[in-house]
Amino acid sequence: MTNRTRLIAAACAVLLAAPASAWAHMPYLLPGQFELTGRDHVTVQAGFTEDAFIPDVVMKSDAWSVRGADGVTPITKVTYLRDLAVFEVETPKAGAYRISSGVRMGRKAKMYKAADGQWLMVGEGGPTPAGVEQVDVQSVTVAEVYVSKGEPTDAVLSPSGKGLELRPITHPNRIFAGEAAKFELLYDGKPLAGARVEVYRSAGVYDGRKALEPVTTDPAGRFSLTAPDAGTYMTLVRHRGPAPAGSETPYRSYSHSLTFEATQ
Repeated sequence: MTNRTRLIAAACAVLLAAPASAWAHMPYLLPGQFELTGRDHVTVQAGFTEDAFIPDVVMKSDAWSVRGADGVTPITKVTYLRDLAVFEVETPKAGAYRISSGVRMGRKAKMYKAADGQWLMVGEGGPTPAGVEQVDVQSVTVAEVYVSKGEPTDAVLSPSGKGLELRPITHPNRIFAGEAAKFELLYDGKPLAGARVEVYRSAGVYDGRKALEPVTTDPAGRFSLTAPDAGTYMTLVRHRGPAPAGSETPYRSYSHSLTFEATQ
């Protein structure tokens, strides 16, 4: 084998491995502060990561927004770096603010249904079994975070009824270490039962405990989690299934993340 042939083979191996790596990245938003008393703005970073809150790939969106007392306002001034995006959100009034990437339509790929009924991307979790039917799928990503100026308000918590959403029952700015926080997972406005919810902690980068034990939504789409100590956490939910009529692909892979802070 010539050196040129070896280089081509190595490049092909990288390209074949890329889809699994790309699908493994987690979307996140991280504000400079969660409690904004005395401040008129908050700075937020956004990216994709394999370790919670350590930026690896920049997150871009055409639908950045903040929902506050005056409704939904687009976020248009965003600085895109190679590893992350950075923007400021104005917080002129008291209450909670819901900051969102909006719905991001991502890359297209192939997936198949495994023997256990789980949808897997081609290249995800090892070699694709021979003879399985592969279908076209597009990724859809939403990353959100709540910050509050003074007392957290509940008006911004209401879901839109579209796509994959996490409706907080416990306000994300009222989560305390050692106490259960409750949520409801929705898909197109209806409870999503039996979904796996992963929970990551920022301190895990240092102490090795990067994730809590995953939880599963109950028949009403609800689940609870308890942050063991103070710090920053992120929930991540993936859901794969048929796409709405008229979509570019017949199937979609949804990812939703919520960043929150557990305090003492």
